[in-house]
Amino acid sequence: MSQSSYGQMWDAAQGALEDLLEDEYPTMQLHPQKDRLQVFQTLATFYLRYLKIFRALEEVYDQIVHPQKRRVVHQVLEGVMGRLVELKNEMVELEYSEFHYFDDILQDFKMTPEDLEVPIPRYFVREKMRALKEREKMLAHILAKGGRQDTKTGPVQSMSVERAVWLLQVSERARQGRLRAHFMKTIRQEEQRRLQGNSSMLDANQAATCIQKVWRGYRDRRRVNKECLEEMIFLGMIPAQQTTPSPAQLHAQQVESRRHCVQEEHEAEYERALVNIKESVRSVDGPDIKESLQEQIRQWFLECRDATGKFPDFPSPEDGGSASIFAQKTPEQVAAEFAAKEEEREKKKKSKGEKDKKGNDRKEKKKEKKGKMKGKKGKGDTEEEEKGWKMTPSNFLPTVVEGAKLYKEVWHNRDEKQNFLQCFDAQLVCEEKRLEVEEELRVQVDELMRQELKNLKLVVDRDKGKKKKKVKKSSKKKKKKGRKTGKKKKKKEKDLTADRTIESLYEELVMEGFIIRPKNIKLTDYIGEYSYLGTTLRQADIEPMPSLSDVRQLIALYGILPLGECAMKLMIVCVVVPFGLHWRNIVVFWQVARQLQPSVIWIGDAEKTFYKKVPKLEKEMEPKRLKKNLPKVLKSIKPEDRVLVVGTTHRPFDADIKPFCKVYKKIILIPRPDYASRFTLWKELLQAGGAQLGPKLDLSSLAKVTDGYTQGHILQAIQTVLNSHRLNQQTKRPLTAVEFIPPLARQDPVYKEEEEAFKAWYSRTPLGKKRTRAAKASGEEDHKKGKTKGGKSQKKEKKGKTKKRKKKK
Repeated sequence: MSQSSYGQMWDAAQGALEDLLEDEYPTMQLHPQKDRLQVFQTLATFYLRYLKIFRALEEVYDQIVHPQKRRVVHQVLEGVMGRLVELKNEMVELEYSEFHYFDDILQDFKMTPEDLEVPIPRYFVREKMRALKEREKMLAHILAKGGRQDTKTGPVQSMSVERAVWLLQVSERARQGRLRAHFMKTIRQEEQRRLQGNSSMLDANQAATCIQKVWRGYRDRRRVNKECLEEMIFLGMIPAQQTTPSPAQLHAQQVESRRHCVQEEHEAEYERALVNIKESVRSVDGPDIKESLQEQIRQWFLECRDATGKFPDFPSPEDGGSASIFAQKTPEQVAAEFAAKEEEREKKKKSKGEKDKKGNDRKEKKKEKKGKMKGKKGKGDTEEEEKGWKMTPSNFLPTVVEGAKLYKEVWHNRDEKQNFLQCFDAQLVCEEKRLEVEEELRVQVDELMRQELKNLKLVVDRDKGKKKKKVKKSSKKKKKKGRKTGKKKKKKEKDLTADRTIESLYEELVMEGFIIRPKNIKLTDYIGEYSYLGTTLRQADIEPMPSLSDVRQLIALYGILPLGECAMKLMIVCVVVPFGLHWRNIVVFWQVARQLQPSVIWIGDAEKTFYKKVPKLEKEMEPKRLKKNLPKVLKSIKPEDRVLVVGTTHRPFDADIKPFCKVYKKIILIPRPDYASRFTLWKELLQAGGAQLGPKLDLSSLAKVTDGYTQGHILQAIQTVLNSHRLNQQTKRPLTAVEFIPPLARQDPVYKEEEEAFKAWYSRTPLGKKRTRAAKASGEEDHKKGKTKGGKSQKKEKKGKTKKRKKKK
């Protein structure tokens, strides 16, 4: 596709976004809605439409090479990503569940379950590749320096002497058997040659017929097998096995790398132009801009003098300086605004003293109000329920609207026939830099004009100027007094890492084993299928177990998109062992995680920090050491910090649930793979291991047999069977499903009782409790409706009987 076609794609995406904004803004202003099903349908529709636009804009951003266009697309893309996460949170708060199903809406939009996958923007990794490589080099250097080479060596197991002798005997006997078999094979071949030499010779015609017969049979069998294989691959019954990429794929890779190079060249050229054009605008147009600003401000002085009889007060830098003067207002309006602001400031100063005096009275009133509120809690809850649902204000819609407006005003109808190479637009850069230069010069002009206005007031209004000076001095004294009588400041905690550099802290964490080298794994490697029965089960009031595809979507929404710039390959991973950490370690790695954003902090065995009862074997390690300090540290994370804290556990019921849920805001239950996911897992993992999938390898049977086994169990079984020796034998002896049964039998599956225990624990989490309450409330409402309908029908029957009796009489 050419750049013009991606321009058309951008135009279509922006048009769809404009239509979506027109549909969404009325819902922000609607009265609270009580029909939860209708609200969910609305939110799900918006979510899917934003997801579709997100996918299109990500493709556009990856393909176009125009630097200014890419900035506009990036702005809209960030807003759309943020809005997508907001809508997901809205659906969670509405349905009290992290997992949602959109089968009916998918049909309306003619979308497939694959379209529900949240795409990871490719620029997340590509634009930070240099920083990633530098971080990898630093980590490798530290590991090599400390003598801890990152080699993949398995655990060394000890062996008894008897076992070693037995292994040697087995290998020696096998060697002797192979030699004897080879010797017997050569003898057999010699005998066959001797017998063939004594056989009678055929004539030429018979020999030719025999050769033709064998050859034609071989050729036809090969052709039929090839056609059957192509047909099965075309139908999707057998996956295509390509060891080397096709010419079309190689060409696509070359085009992609070439396009990325052009993007980098245009970006560097644009960055240089920003500096050069700004300097030229400052040197050429700067004096004229400065002179025109001064003339405008002087004219304003005279207009205010003629309208009000005195010179105005010049606005402070906090109020916007001279820029606030020329916001399409008359001198009278400007003077009135400044007078109102001064009155507000004086009132605030007076109210400060009154607040200190009335502080105790307010505290007592607050206590009384709290007591009253406790009595009114039941009423308040019913009022909130009566109010219904209302869309919460969005933090990202203004960004989306601003980007859409910029596209419509600048790029929608812009003629770019002459810009075939898609370089930057110099005219737009000049306009942008002229505004920047004007703002910078305005600050200098404001300082000069303040001094000029002060001199004018001294000359014309000397008496008023002296009085104003006295007032200002007295106000300064009051300020000083206020500082003395103010509240005592809290003592700041000592920074334990003030005398350390980030490099030294990073090295310390690496050497202690808290920072490890992350594996280069993509989110698509987390294999799992969509749950096709989710909507059906929920309609039958049965809560379905989430699928692996649902978990993958949550990881993208809650983990990757908010971090924004780390995506599939993370810059830093801190591995925390709860019972081995001291307070100093926490401070160190928290400091490093903030400085080297984005970063991920992984806490393994998260339940140990919040044990209900510490086991005897772990009492010496003090696993609950971090129970008090960990929440404090997590509270220090600001919204703008790109730090993700992930805890994993396989025994959450051992933890005290209240503090556990306070630390981890989002709790995701990882399910057992269902049949569809198991089938996909077997197929994908076998192919990745080098297996040749044929008709003798029954994947459907393997998927049925492994019900209850996790992804790790399946992977371990495949790795056990597919050793190098077995892979070499595939052509002679194809793989069968029976070979994977013994390694599976040696592992314990996740039984249904254990799964029910996890579901019962999840129902006691804050979100699970809300869902059970909502289910009970809906059940009671249905019961009441049924009673009222039954009562009405009974009344009708009674009325009918009385009428019949009257007729008989």
